[in-house]
Amino acid sequence: MDNALKKLQTIPGVGPKLSKEFSDIGIKDVSDMKGKNPEELYLQICANQGCQVDRCVLYVCRSSVYFAENKNPDPEKLKWWNWKDKKLK
Repeated sequence: MDNALKKLQTIPGVGPKLSKEFSDIGIKDVSDMKGKNPEELYLQICANQGCQVDRCVLYVCRSSVYFAENKNPDPEKLKWWNWKDKKLK
């Protein structure tokens, strides 16, 4: 396995498939996530796939950017499902 893919898999919630997706859009290291817009990353992955991918990928993009930008991240914010869209009341 590519060393860059292994590094990306240190991000909570990122496995082999998503690390490859990130690599395919130019994210080669965890630090490459810093300052990125998670929604734009998600849209790039969708464009690269040629279809709309599962929204769970968006939530992982959100948690991944948070992980990259925080030295002491809140463990609850490292769970991708805590980054779901808020429901309207």
